[in-house]
Amino acid sequence: MSTPGRADEALLLDNQLCVLVYRLHRGITDLYRPLLAELGLTYPQYLVMLSLWESDPSTVSRLGHRLDLDSGTLSPLLKRLESAGLVRRTRARADERSVEVSLTDEGRALRSRARHVPAAVAAALAGSEDDYWTTRELLTALLDRLEPAAGPTAPSSAP
Repeated sequence: MSTPGRADEALLLDNQLCVLVYRLHRGITDLYRPLLAELGLTYPQYLVMLSLWESDPSTVSRLGHRLDLDSGTLSPLLKRLESAGLVRRTRARADERSVEVSLTDEGRALRSRARHVPAAVAAALAGSEDDYWTTRELLTALLDRLEPAAGPTAPSSAP
């Protein structure tokens, strides 16, 4: 049981985990912005490209599941990436209801230009490679605990 002073302290805005996570998210996104601007990408577009660099081609459905984005959010991202010449969208031959997304030669070439991004972010956030991996393990453990507590969720519409 908590003491009255501790309970009141828990209701202070600066003591809310959600505020810290929100500020961290904004800070990390701001850190990525200039790095990705050099590549001509936004943060959500970068996430799509990371997924495709790992697994090309993919379907819109698989990308949405992997990135936790609904099709209403993902489709405009893919359209902009296609207009930029980085991806190609085609109807799957096996199932015309499914849209396949594949990298163009330019999209594959962008990967080598993006190699510096993770190291720059890690250096700014963690200071050392060991700190980076320790922080990543801690965040992954927190997320693993949160997901079962929250129950199944639909993909979000915000990146």
